[in-house]
Amino acid sequence: MRVLGIDPGYAIVGWGVVEYAGNRFAPVDFGAVCTDAGVPFERRLDEVYTGIKEVIARTQPEVLAIEKLFYQHNQTTVIGVAEARGVILLAAAQAGLPIYEYTPMQVKQAVTGYGKAVKKQVQEMTRVLLHLPAVPKPDDTADALAMAITFCHTNGNQLNRYTRRVAGPI
Repeated sequence: MRVLGIDPGYAIVGWGVVEYAGNRFAPVDFGAVCTDAGVPFERRLDEVYTGIKEVIARTQPEVLAIEKLFYQHNQTTVIGVAEARGVILLAAAQAGLPIYEYTPMQVKQAVTGYGKAVKKQVQEMTRVLLHLPAVPKPDDTADALAMAITFCHTNGNQLNRYTRRVAGPI
């Protein structure tokens, strides 16, 4: 199964596509959609939407895993991230992708086995699971890959049924 993980934002949207089969992960592609601070906000949202649509069209994921929005200290930031999430979810819905949302604690638990792991531990375990030479940069990209891994770990039984249905009886 091919999973697109997204770490939402409006300055940097991390994304990572992971192939998952037989309890093994393989990175397909990853990167970030970046927008400039000096650009009007509505234009930045358009850039995020267009960038994610392009990633979906190019990588052909079967599902989207995205970070669930949680309140941060800066109310202005959380509203902007919510609006960016909206255009990301729109792009996924238009592509017919099922959408799964995870909290940061769920990601930490799924990737490291410890719900209170620090960010660096999650990023290092993501690197190890995907057999990458280094933790992807920017951090948002590594976080997006961790999101994809979280979907695979938390939906393993569903994926096994999906694989058998597509591949046919053994």
